[in-house]
Amino acid sequence: MSNLPDEAFRDTIGTIDEGGNRKFIFPKKPSGKFYEYRKIVSYILLAILVANPFIKVNGNQFMMFNVMERRFNIFGFPFWPQDFYLFVISMLVGIVFIILFTVVFGRIFCGWICPQTIFLEMVFRRIEYWIDGDRGAQSRLARQEWNAEKIRKRLIKWTIFFLISFAIANIFLAYLVGSDQLFLMVEQGPIEQASNFIALLIFTGVFYFVFVWFREQVCIIACPYGRLQGVLLDDKSINVAYDFVRGEKEAGRAKFNKKEDRATTGKGDCIDCHQCVHVCPMGIDIRNGTQLECTNCTACIDECDTIMESVGLPKGLIRYASEDEIVKKAPFKFTARMKGYTAVLFILLSVFVGMLFLRTDVQAVVLRLPGQLFQHKGEMISNVYTYKIVNKTMKDYHDIHFELIDQKGNIKNVGNQHFKVLKEGISQGTLFIEIDKVLLESDKTKVKIGVYNGTELLETTTTNFLGPRSFN
Repeated sequence: MSNLPDEAFRDTIGTIDEGGNRKFIFPKKPSGKFYEYRKIVSYILLAILVANPFIKVNGNQFMMFNVMERRFNIFGFPFWPQDFYLFVISMLVGIVFIILFTVVFGRIFCGWICPQTIFLEMVFRRIEYWIDGDRGAQSRLARQEWNAEKIRKRLIKWTIFFLISFAIANIFLAYLVGSDQLFLMVEQGPIEQASNFIALLIFTGVFYFVFVWFREQVCIIACPYGRLQGVLLDDKSINVAYDFVRGEKEAGRAKFNKKEDRATTGKGDCIDCHQCVHVCPMGIDIRNGTQLECTNCTACIDECDTIMESVGLPKGLIRYASEDEIVKKAPFKFTARMKGYTAVLFILLSVFVGMLFLRTDVQAVVLRLPGQLFQHKGEMISNVYTYKIVNKTMKDYHDIHFELIDQKGNIKNVGNQHFKVLKEGISQGTLFIEIDKVLLESDKTKVKIGVYNGTELLETTTTNFLGPRSFN
C-alpha cells in the first residue's frame, strides 16, 4: 500500500518535524461533492448545537449537563441524581452506537459529526481562507516578516477568532449551568455572577487556544477515538481508502504523461500529484493506508476525483471502501461482529426505553428513623419516619399529603398535614404512621404509602412497620 520499503511513516506524524517541534499545516481549500454535503450537514448540526440549550420542552431545557448540581436534561427529559442509572445507560447507548458505526463505516463520526471538526473546518478555517487566502498564500504569510499587511491580517483574524470563541464559550456554559443562569449572568453582570463569569473566560481561552493553535492536535493527542480504530476496524469496515490495486498496478504510481497509454505501460492510475496530501487537514498521505490521524473528512476523495477527471481517468481512486472490496472485490457484508454490536445496542435501548417509561415525575422515599423503636398509643402502634419528595417537573404541587394504601391506619405529618413541593424542588420532613395492633400480622409489616396532590396519586412507596412480637 506504500512505495516506502517499510512502515517508517507510522513512526512520525505530519504535524511534528524531525526536531520534535510543532509543524503547522496549511491545507488546500477543499471543494467538491462531499465537501458540499459536509457543509450542509455541518451547518444543520451547528444550528442544533446552538439552539439546544435555549429550547425548552415542558419547561425543561432540551439539553443540559449540569455536572456540579448533578442535573441533566436529555431531549427535554430531566435526570436527577436519583436517575443517574438512566443517564449511565443513555451514555452506554451512545458509546455502543458509535462503536457500531465505527465498525461499519470507520471514523466517519470524526469527519462529519464531531463538533471539534465542524468548528475547525467549517467555521475557523473558512474564515482563515477568506482572510489569509488558500494554501500557498497562508504558507507565504507565515514565513513573511511582520509588516503592515501581516499585522493587519493577524489582528483581524485573531479578533474574529476570539469573538467566535467567546460565543462558543457562552453556548457551552448554557449547556453546563443552564440558559436561565446564563441570561441571569448577562442581566446581573460579571461581579454578581463572578464564578460563572470566570468559567466563561476560562472556556473562551480554551476554545481560542484549541482553534487558533492546537487544532488538529486535539484529534491526534487528546481524543482517544482515533486509537480505538485499531481494535474496531477490520478488512470489512468501510473507510476513506486509497485503491492501491488500481493506483499502483504492476509498475507503481507515476507522473501523468498524456502521450503514453498507462494501460500498456503497467503504471497505476495514481499520477503522484500529491493533491490528496496538500488538501488533507491532518497532513497525512492517504496512500499509506488507514492511519491514526485520518478523520475520514473526504477532502482527499473530492480532490482526487477532480484530478482524475482532468486527466481522463475514472473517478474513485480514493473512495469509501473496505479493504476486502479493494483487494477481493467483495461486496459489503454485515458481519457477525456487527450483528453482535447491533444486538447489544438493541438490548440497551430496550432497557433504557423501559426504564424511561417506568420513571415517575415525583420520587418519594420514606424510611424509618434509625435507632427508634415503635411506641404504644393505646391500641395503636406508632412508628416515626423521615421522608424526602423530589419534584422532577417544572410545575408546583400545592396540596401534597400521604395516605396509606391497602392498610388501615393514620399518617400524621410533623408540621402541616398538607404541604407544597415547588418545581424542581425537594421537600423533606418527619411523619408518624399509626396502625391498630390487631391489624398487624407480624413484628415487621410491609406498608404501602401513596403520595397525593389533592386527589391525584403521584407516586407510591413502601416501607417497613415494626410492631410487638406478641399481639395478645
